[in-house]
Parts: sequence; C-alpha cells; structure tokens
Amino acid sequence: MSRCEITGKGPVVKNLVSHSNIKTKSTALPNVQKKRIFSRTLNQMVRLQIATSAIRDMEHMGGFDNFILNQDDKALSKRALAVKLRIKKKIGSNKK
Repeated sequence: MSRCEITGKGPVVKNLVSHSNIKTKSTALPNVQKKRIFSRTLNQMVRLQIATSAIRDMEHMGGFDNFILNQDDKALSKRALAVKLRIKKKIGSNKK
C-alpha cells in the first residue's frame, strides 16, 4: 500500500452503505505519485512519492522547501526527513 512521504497520508478503511443500509468494508487509497520536485535551497531535484493533495498544498504554501520545513517530523518518511535535514543544514550554513 502506498503512503505519502511528506504528509504520511495512507490508505483508509471505510464503509460503503447501500440503500438497504448494508455496510461493506472497502479501502480508499490516496492518489500517490512518484515525483521529482525541485528544491531551490539545495538547487537540485528530489525524488519522492507524494500525494496529489500534498502537491496542491505545496504550491499554496510557496514551494517545496517552505512546505517540508513546516511539516512535522513524525509524518515524514526517512527519505523526506533526510531531505529536510539537508535543507536546514544548507540554510544554517548560509546564515553564518
């Protein structure tokens, strides 16, 4: 099952309810895509599996770097957390 590496969004179990009120379990998978995203801070492309809703949120917040820096570390995958730490390190070295 696929999971968004930035938001942690994964499959959800839901009930399909018929007209006669019979409940049938089903799973709803998030729309996760393998994308290459440009990081302006790192000046390179980063490859991650991202939900399309996260891509829209990312554009609304002003880009990948700003979005990933505001994300909680618990929601990030190991690869996304490594990218976040590289961005923080690069920003910290630029300020000095």
